[in-house]
Order: sequence, then C-alpha cells, then structure tokens
Amino acid sequence: MKVIFTFQPKEEFVNDLRNHFPGAEFSFLKKISDAEEALPDAEIIVTMGEDLTDRHIERARSLKWIMVTSAGLEKMPFEAIRKKDILVTNARGIHKVPMAEFTLGLMLQHAKQLGAVLKQEEEGIWSRRLPTSELNGACLLVLGAGAIGSEIAMLAKAFNMKTAGVNSTGKMVEHFDQMFTLRTYKEYLPHADYLVAVLPSTDDTKYTLKTEHFDKMKDTAVFINIGRGDLVEESVLLEAVKTKKIGHIFLDVFEREPLPSDHPFWKEEGISVTPHLSSITKMYMPRALEIFKKNLKAYSNNRSEEMMNVIDTERGY
Repeated sequence: MKVIFTFQPKEEFVNDLRNHFPGAEFSFLKKISDAEEALPDAEIIVTMGEDLTDRHIERARSLKWIMVTSAGLEKMPFEAIRKKDILVTNARGIHKVPMAEFTLGLMLQHAKQLGAVLKQEEEGIWSRRLPTSELNGACLLVLGAGAIGSEIAMLAKAFNMKTAGVNSTGKMVEHFDQMFTLRTYKEYLPHADYLVAVLPSTDDTKYTLKTEHFDKMKDTAVFINIGRGDLVEESVLLEAVKTKKIGHIFLDVFEREPLPSDHPFWKEEGISVTPHLSSITKMYMPRALEIFKKNLKAYSNNRSEEMMNVIDTERGY
C-alpha cells in the first residue's frame, strides 16, 4: 500500500505514522511536483487540498483514496475524481476549537476596544473615554451552523449572548436559540450585533451576501468572515464601511490570497485584516493526522464504512 504525502510533516509525525502502519510504504514529499514519478503507483494521496489537478488524478492510475488534511475542498478536481470513483475524506471538525476561540477574541477585541487601547498605550495617552461594550445580551448570527459555528455559539453562550444560526435545512442545532436557512435569515439581520460567516465556498454561497443585507443591519453591527473570501464582493464590503452601514468588519479570508500589499482593505479604518490564520495553531496537524490514522486503520481492514468525514464528490462537501 503506497501512501504519498504532497507536503512534509514534522519528523515526529512521520515516525508516528511509520510506527503505527509498518506495512504501508510512505513517501513524504515537499510539493506535488516532487510526486510525478510516484503518482502512478500511489494508492493513497494525502494533500492539503490545493495542489491536485485533473492531470494528477489521471496520472495516478492506482489511486483509491484522497485524504485532505483541511476542511476546504473548493480547489479539488472533483470531476476527474468522480470519473475514477475515488474516495475522498477531509479533516472536518479539527478547526472548531481554534476558529471559535479566534472569533470570540475578535468580538472581545471590538467590545473592549483593545485596538484603540493598544494605540493609546503606544502613544502614551491616558484616556478612559473609549466606547466599550459587553458581549452579555448581544445577538450573534452565525452563517454556517456546522461544527465550527456550533462551537462559536457554545462559547458565545458562556458570555450570555443570544445565538441564531444558518444552515441548509433550518433544523435546530445545539447551542443556538434560533435557526434559519440562507433564504430566511434576512429577517434576523436587524437584530444581529455580530454576524459571523463560516460558510464554505459553493455555488449556493458565492457572493450570497450583498448590499441589501448590510442595509438591514445595525450601523453598530460587526461582520466577521472566517469562512471563504468569495462570500461577498470586495466592493460591497468597502461600500458598507465607507457609508457607515456597519460598525466594523474583520476579515481573515479573501478572494485573492495573499492579500496584495496595496489592497484598500489594509488602510480602510473600518476593516481589520488578519492573514487567514484563524484555524492555525500547533494542534492543527496532530488533529488532522489523528483523523487520517483512524481512517487508514479502517481502510487497511477493508472497513471503509467506518471511515470519518467521507465527502460527497457530487456536492463537493
């Protein structure tokens, strides 16, 4: 059983995998271009999900399973994968803790005006006249009430926030007080103090957030996007802050990454930029590889029905 990694994990992870699966032949490569010669014999490919192309899938004649060590799948060549009936799994669920903590951190930063406090400290200014607020009693609306969204809502409940979520069915999810769909959540926008987007990039979500949505929101509301950058057009975001339709915008994801140094988001006072790091902590790879190890054990024992996070390649998630 030949297993190819198209990235290089730390030595401790490499040794752990080889110790747990002595019968597997692992190849750990720095990038997909290094895998050209090994692809035809690869039965399993482990990837971050952004490097595989139709050509790679065609060349991998023995390929049976692709493990994506992230949750995002929008760059996967699913048409080629479907034609060869290749199994795909991902690391869904590993991001919920760091991304939920990151989101609460941003909300607290805004409520307590920590950015302004830091600036005052740097300038040696003693002033207590900052417009601070509380999360207690505030309304949170989460677009994407999956594992990450539910974790965000759970933490928000610890601050006594009111929580509403959005998913594909409108079915209630733990830690949410109310649930909506993409078609019905507009009615809650006027109540939301914080709008957090954790949606994946699909045909249903691309550019789904428009000017009309910001028109319905409080001018003090905060928008946080930690999902995908194509949820809303950049021009809509810039217009929303320039016309004071919204209190502040925090962006961790963008249509083009890295964000160019001359992009207007960097200098816009109403927008805070972070470099797509909401899910990155030292626990990222251990959690992703733990899922892979469980799945590899099931796969090795011909028990594919026990594998976690199997992806519907027609839907792409």
